[in-house]
Parts: sequence; C-alpha cells; structure tokens
Amino acid sequence: MINPEFMDLIKSEETKIYLNEPMSLHTTFRIGGNADCLCEVKSVESLRNIITLCREYCVPYFILGLGSNLLVSDNGIRGVVIKLGGKFNEINYIDNEQICCGAGVTLAGLCVAARNMSLGGLEFAWGIPGSVGGAVYMNAGAYDGEIKDVVISSTYMNEKGEIHSYNKSEHDFSYRHSVYSDMNNIILNVTFQLKRKNQDEITDRMQELMDRRRTKQPTNHPSAGSVFKRPKGYYAAALIEECNLKGCTVGGAQVSEKHSGFIVNNGGATAQDVKTLIEHIKKEVKEQKGVELCCEIKYI
Repeated sequence: MINPEFMDLIKSEETKIYLNEPMSLHTTFRIGGNADCLCEVKSVESLRNIITLCREYCVPYFILGLGSNLLVSDNGIRGVVIKLGGKFNEINYIDNEQICCGAGVTLAGLCVAARNMSLGGLEFAWGIPGSVGGAVYMNAGAYDGEIKDVVISSTYMNEKGEIHSYNKSEHDFSYRHSVYSDMNNIILNVTFQLKRKNQDEITDRMQELMDRRRTKQPTNHPSAGSVFKRPKGYYAAALIEECNLKGCTVGGAQVSEKHSGFIVNNGGATAQDVKTLIEHIKKEVKEQKGVELCCEIKYI
C-alpha cells in the first residue's frame, strides 16, 4: 500500500495517474499483473519532482518505455511505474544532419521523421518495437545496424534529479549493452548523427527490412522480441531448433514455430509460463549443446 500522503503529492504534479494499472496493457508480451501506480510525466520538472518524492517516501520506481523487452511478474510491480510523455515525445531537427528527440519517442516515429527529413542511417531500426530510450539503454540493433552507430550524445537525470550528458564514447556500447544498463540514470533525450539520403531509397530499404521481419518473425503474436542474446559462435534460434524445442509449450507460452528465438503468448500466457519455458530451453540447450544461453528479456 502506497502512503496516501505520497499519492496526494504526486497527483498534484502535471501527470496522468493510473492506480492498480494492468501491466499487460503496457507490454508487447501482453503479460503482467497490476502496478500499484502508473504515472505518465510530461516534463523534466515533473519527472524530477516525482523521483524526488519517491526517494523521500522510500517508494520504488521503474521507468517504462514501450514494454517491448520486458516480462512483468504476474504479481505486478510495487511502487510507481513512470512513463515518459509530453515533451519526451518531441523530435527536433538541429543541423548538420542531426536529430534530437525525447526518450519517449517510438523508434518507428523516429524512423519516419528521419525519412521525411531525407536523413538516412536509421533504416535498420524500422520495425524494432521500442522507444528511443529503451533502444539506447540496450543498444538495440538488427540487420547489421545498431543504435551505437548513430548516437552522438544523450542527456540523463540521475537519482538525485541532476541532469548530465554522455558523449558518444562515454556510452560504453557493446552487444545489447550501454552505460545505462548498469545504473539507474533516466535517459531524457538523445541526439543522432544521420546522413543526407534520397527519401525513396530510405523508404525502399525500410520496406525491404519490414518484409523480412514479417516473413521470418512471429509478428502476429504477442512477444517480447528475441529472448536470448546471441551466444559467441552460435545462433540461439538454431541451437533451440536443433534441440527439437520449436513449438514447445508451457501453458499459454510457446517457442514460436516461425522463429525459435522468440517465445510467443498464444493466449492467456502468464509470466510464470514464460519463465518456466525459458528455464527449460536453457537446460536443454546446455545439456545437448554445451552452450549457456543468456536471456535478453528483462524480468520485472
């Protein structure tokens, strides 16, 4: 139970407040119990005030993007879930082929905006179901491209409400990792260095990659994207398939019959179903192939 005094204070902020909010409505897996409180903040000042209040009242908080790489517990999330809206959804052209956008912007929205400005470099991200903040947090990538290739700086807020920035080299980007992966700093906005390109060429490349996704990935079922990181020297999906696990089910969770690297929600899947299936996959791959799979999905 959250302190009523705390609730009265955050309600006075410029935010949308949702109590006992089902997290299944906010994750691409369509799985998750209720959050005690979900707040959609619209400005840096509102964000600062809320995390300050969380610290003062010892209320845990979690920053939520588009929920595309998350598995939320069936028991939900205690404390406050914070979504970035308002100013965090703005995209601005700077100059010298640079775009600055809020962390709440969808990757799809950013890709379209860049194309409309005749700026290339983000085509690989078209179809990745996430926010800009989430993409930088985990150095999202696909089809030989990664966020690290185009990010030149980002601004963040630390737990004390102070605002600082990282330049390109300070992001410590590596495979599905950034400096943000190891700390609780909140990404506010990101600046991208792109390149002038013909709009038709950009559109054609985006369409080509989207067609490939639809052909190879289970886009017609709820999922959290690729479940496992790529093991060195192997492909997780190939290992899973070689272990005869394609189509394997636990409750409503299933190893996709279209792409073994995905677990899909076939209807009514629980977080426990997914966790049990993940552990079964890891066990079988380890026993049969001698390879340790590392989960890419974050469990909350």
